Amino acid sequence: MDLGLAGKAAIVTGASRGIGRAIAERLAAEGARVFISARGQEGVTAAVAEMRAAGLDVHGMAASVADPGEAVALVDRAVAEFGTVDILVNNAGGQRTRGNFDTLTDQDYLDAFEDNVLSVVRLFRAVLPHMQRGKWGRVVNITSEVATQPDRIYQNYAAAKAAALNLGKSLSKAYARDGILVNSVSPGLIETSAVAASFAQGAIDQNRPEEAVRADFFRKFKPGLVLGRAGLPEEVAAVVALLCSPLASYVTGAEIRVDGGSVIGL
Repeated sequence: MDLGLAGKAAIVTGASRGIGRAIAERLAAEGARVFISARGQEGVTAAVAEMRAAGLDVHGMAASVADPGEAVALVDRAVAEFGTVDILVNNAGGQRTRGNFDTLTDQDYLDAFEDNVLSVVRLFRAVLPHMQRGKWGRVVNITSEVATQPDRIYQNYAAAKAAALNLGKSLSKAYARDGILVNSVSPGLIETSAVAASFAQGAIDQNRPEEAVRADFFRKFKPGLVLGRAGLPEEVAAVVALLCSPLASYVTGAEIRVDGGSVIGL
């Protein structure tokens, strides 16, 4: 199926590996011109080289989107390269500090909001004039299943992702008449290299088969995961690519879960 993305100019943050890398690859494979970012220059350089070797039109720069100046510089560089921005995928974020409620500080909450909410605000603000000028835009915010089904730990991260989900809905209402559609994709447990390494280390630490470690994890922490496995970055990327395309022209303000059924509620 042709998604109609040929020639579209896209920015994907946090894209040197994992979900962001898969999204960048999928958009580029659909014919989009893609500008990626991540915090480490080495990772960006390697990712760009590998995707170009596969024949994809990909450019990039190192940037921390939690830094206001670097977020704006990222958009400026992409516009200098492509002339405009049609698509923004806010994948960068995460947790600087993990802990239980009694160990999290005020700064941990502020950091989580800086990384996962204000980064979206700043990047959207920077791309907005270009999308308004073209009367067309697609913004996809990568949130998380914890935005609607928070765990008993990492309250700072869950609260920030919930705020990002709310922000996306608000922006979808504010700019729909400009032709700018804003949606959220909420992954559950995805088999990134970090997740795979965690399961492998758990098997070593417990001196048990990795499949047994995985099964215990799903049973204890992911009782709603009806598919019984971690997802793949490519499975997230497929949904994002559709939302970025002209085929999703009547979808805005939506949250699409890619979680294997993990979220128990409606």
